Amino acid sequence: MNQQKIKILAVLSDLEWADFLPGESGEWLSSLPGFRRVDSASVDPGEWEAFLASERPDVLVSAWSTPPLPASLADTGEMYPRYVCHLTGTVKRMVPRVLLEKGLLVTNWGDSISRTVAEAALMLILSCLRRTVYWTHAMHNEGAWKSKDSKVYSLFRRSVGLHGFGAISRQLVPLLRPFEVEISTYSPRVPDDVLESLGVRRANSLDELFSSSQVLVELAPKTPANHHIVDEKLLRLLPEDGVFVNVGRGAVVDEAALARLAAEGRLHVGLDVFEKEPLPADSPLRGLRNVMLCPHQGGPTQDRRRDAGTFAMENLKAYLEDGSLKSVITPEVYDRST
Repeated sequence: MNQQKIKILAVLSDLEWADFLPGESGEWLSSLPGFRRVDSASVDPGEWEAFLASERPDVLVSAWSTPPLPASLADTGEMYPRYVCHLTGTVKRMVPRVLLEKGLLVTNWGDSISRTVAEAALMLILSCLRRTVYWTHAMHNEGAWKSKDSKVYSLFRRSVGLHGFGAISRQLVPLLRPFEVEISTYSPRVPDDVLESLGVRRANSLDELFSSSQVLVELAPKTPANHHIVDEKLLRLLPEDGVFVNVGRGAVVDEAALARLAAEGRLHVGLDVFEKEPLPADSPLRGLRNVMLCPHQGGPTQDRRRDAGTFAMENLKAYLEDGSLKSVITPEVYDRST
C-alpha cells in the first residue's frame, strides 16, 4: 500500500491523545505522511458529516470522544473512511452496523486490556473475601470495630471457578497462582492441552463448576445462548459465604436473582459490569454491604491506556503494509458486544 497517498485522520480529545498515544506511539503516528490530528472538542456534531466528506480520510483513528459515523456513508459510492482504528472497546455507539455490512473495516483494543481486567477481577475477589464494603461503611459511618465474631476470609487455597476461558481468564490464572488455589473452568470449546498447560481443571457442566467453587468469576461471552444463563438455580449452588464476581458481561447473569441472593446475605458479590449501564439509581444491588460495585472500569486504567494505543498502532502498521489485523469487528462480533 502506498503510504504517501493514505490520508489518516485522528479525531481525539487532548486527554485521549496523551493517554493512549504517549511517546513512541504518538510520534510514529504523527510522522506518517498523510496524517492529520483534530481535537474532537473542536468538531461541531452538526457539521461532522460534511467535515468527513471534505476530508475523505482513508483511516480514522477514533476513541470515546469521536463523533459517531453517519449511517448515510453506506449510501455513498466510495466509503470514507475505509478503516476505523478504534483505540477503545465497543464501537456500537460510533459505528452503525450497516457500515460493517458495506465493508467498513473496524478494529478495537481487543485483548490488549485483558491483564488490567484480570487485575480488577483479583481486586474484587479479595475485597469480597475481606468484606471491604461492609467494613469501609461501618468504620466510616458507624464507628465500628471488629469483634470476636467478625468473619473475613483469605484467598489462599480456595477453589476458584472461571466461567469462560478467553483472554481475561488466561491472564487471571497466573495472578491467582501465588494463592495456591485450585482453578476450574467451564468452557467446552477450549482444548484440553490449553487447560493442561495452565494447570486448570475442566468442569463438565455449569452445575459442577458452581457447586465446586468457593469463588466464581464470570467471564462467559455475551451470546444469545448465554443470556441469563447464570440464574438463581446456579447461584444457589455456590456455598454459603461464597464469592461471585462478574467482570465479563452483565447480560449473562440474571441480575434480579443475584440481587435477591445478595439481599439474603448468602453471597458476597463483586460487580464491574451490569445488564443496564449506567446502573440505575434504584437498582436493588445498591446499598447492600455485601456487594462491591464498580462502574465498568475494569478495563485499562489511565496509566495503562497506552497498551491499547500500542495495540492500535500495530494494527495500523499492519494495514499500511497489507498485513493481517487483529480484533477485527465483524457483524457477528458487533452483535455480541455491549
